[in-house]
Amino acid sequence: MTHYLEFEKQLAEIEGKAEELRAMAQKSEAMDVQKEAAALDKKSSDMLKGIYASLTPWQKCQVARHPDRPHCKDYIAQLFTDWTPLAGDRNFADDAAVMGGLARLNDRPVMVIGHEKGHDTTSRIEHNFGMARPEGYRKAIRLMEMADRFGLPVITLVDTPGAYPGKGAEERGQSEAIARSTQTCLRLRVPLVTVVIGEGGSGGAVAFASANRVAMLEHSIYSVISPEGCASILWRDADKMREAAEALRLTAQDLLKLGVIDKIVPEPVGGAQRDAKAAITAVGEAIDTMLKELGRKKPDALIKDRRQKFLGMGAKGLAA
Repeated sequence: MTHYLEFEKQLAEIEGKAEELRAMAQKSEAMDVQKEAAALDKKSSDMLKGIYASLTPWQKCQVARHPDRPHCKDYIAQLFTDWTPLAGDRNFADDAAVMGGLARLNDRPVMVIGHEKGHDTTSRIEHNFGMARPEGYRKAIRLMEMADRFGLPVITLVDTPGAYPGKGAEERGQSEAIARSTQTCLRLRVPLVTVVIGEGGSGGAVAFASANRVAMLEHSIYSVISPEGCASILWRDADKMREAAEALRLTAQDLLKLGVIDKIVPEPVGGAQRDAKAAITAVGEAIDTMLKELGRKKPDALIKDRRQKFLGMGAKGLAA
């Protein structure tokens, strides 16, 4: 069953009518509805293209959070071979919000780390809706350091509303774990590439995305705070999330102009949720291209490249 977003209501009506016509035709062989159904399909296709060609920042937030959007598990299953998951932070516990392990991308050994949100109520609760606890970031640190020792490129897939802000997480050193994960990213002597596949929220995302190259899917978002949180702080009114989304400049298009990211990965018309396989393939091609570019750099050059990227962040947009 297709899940329609708030701004897709008219589209839902048209596609629903086309489905009704076809269902009626199956019950009665005398009915010929192909022409009417085809006309509705054409109308819905044109409408879909129009809607997704001019999404507002708030609408992009809704698309980035779409429940049918492919998640980390889907990318791992389609893009990588010889997947060997690694668990635990060797200190407290394993955090299901963070997936990580050894794999091969086009027969090249790599380390893959990503946030996993889950697909249904049960799995979302299991993965804590992609909000990592300190042990999740400490697991990521362990895996990044392992990759560094064995000379393996690191690929991170970011999809989180932010790090988990619960009492237990704070007691176990959430801020320190995020800071050390960010520090580890910046110190790696191997290529580190990141793709924001959905939400990139606050320090919980930066802890995985302090990379040599950062790409974003066309309709994903990346910001210091959620629009709802920003609106609550600035206007004391969470309903002003649309204005906040505009002000945050959280879209891939804005962030490319600012120099925060390096690449936008195109999505199928209607978003990654409409054709997950095509979206995942596009991400795989982007990762492969970025790794090939970085593969020619020596360890010291990789560290310098990463440092310069973050020192110069935002200057591109200010100069314009």
